[in-house]
Amino acid sequence: MRTTPLTYGSYLRLDELLELQTPVSDGPEHDEMLFIVIHQVYELWFKQILHELGHLQALLGANDTPRAQHTFKRILTILKVLVAQIDVLETMTPLEFLSFRDRLESRSGFQSFQFRAFEFALGHKRRSAVEHYPEGAPGRELLEEYYRRPTLWDSFLRYLHQNGYPVPAVQLERDVTRPVEESPEVQTILIDIYRNDPVLSTVCERMVDLDEGVQEWRYRHVKMVERTIGTRRGTGGSEGASYLKSTLFRPVFPDLWAIRTEL
Repeated sequence: MRTTPLTYGSYLRLDELLELQTPVSDGPEHDEMLFIVIHQVYELWFKQILHELGHLQALLGANDTPRAQHTFKRILTILKVLVAQIDVLETMTPLEFLSFRDRLESRSGFQSFQFRAFEFALGHKRRSAVEHYPEGAPGRELLEEYYRRPTLWDSFLRYLHQNGYPVPAVQLERDVTRPVEESPEVQTILIDIYRNDPVLSTVCERMVDLDEGVQEWRYRHVKMVERTIGTRRGTGGSEGASYLKSTLFRPVFPDLWAIRTEL
């Protein structure tokens, strides 16, 4: 039984939350606080997206189209917030970032295991991304879980199958640790859906919206990094903008893009 009344601050554990912003630069440098807050907020949104994706997969499994559509809308709205936060980061000039960048040492956004889990949940899986985190390291257990569990694409294919579409068994039983690859058979089904099934074609479009939203976030992230550090190597020894550019324009649901010229 609760002995003290629940308040806004106690419910949100604000005392603890507001103690988590601890700059390490001398002074500290003014803009380090912004850098920390923005990235902590990103991690909170990544946590929420993972929460929503799990719910979305359950709804697709239950063939609950209306609530799945609602959850798609929520995830897409969160992605727009993630992109908009880059506008705030870009108020920090290159010199302002460089004033504390060296203090970050090996710390890098590449170490965001929640973002890697997000990629895995969509279907963009690489074993090397798991092994980047040593056994026992924070996030390794989460990544191992997402590496082995079915992706959103797998849930989507099973959803189509539940609705009477002849998704090949090889696709329904595919190795979920593998990246999503194009399938001519699935593309034929998708073309049929777009031409004849307005309800399921709308779900397909929400999948495309999600894929495009992730690509938009990647693009804005690349331009923010270029604007801030140019061609320098990233923090933690990463290749910075050159690596990020290599991730652009790679759809996670390739079949939904491949059919565009056939519709």
